[in-house]
Amino acid sequence: MEYVSVNTGIGLIAAACTTASFVPQLIKIHKQGGRDLSYGMLLLYMMGVVLWLTYGLRIHAAEIILANLVAGALVSTAAIMKHRSER
Repeated sequence: MEYVSVNTGIGLIAAACTTASFVPQLIKIHKQGGRDLSYGMLLLYMMGVVLWLTYGLRIHAAEIILANLVAGALVSTAAIMKHRSER
């Protein structure tokens, strides 16, 4: 049982780090606009998020599911902010 708890803890920390790593990008878009951010990168990132979410759902891994729901929301927010800054 301890093995599962350690793995879950590692997964939660890893998910938090990788998901939170997108927050500085949102701050940069908010302050400077989204010119330097490509839609291609956002699309590729979102595809990865959707695939990780699908994987998490298939194996019933709450930490993967939660991290990728949040990451998807962050990427969507970035795309919206980029679009608005271009208008």
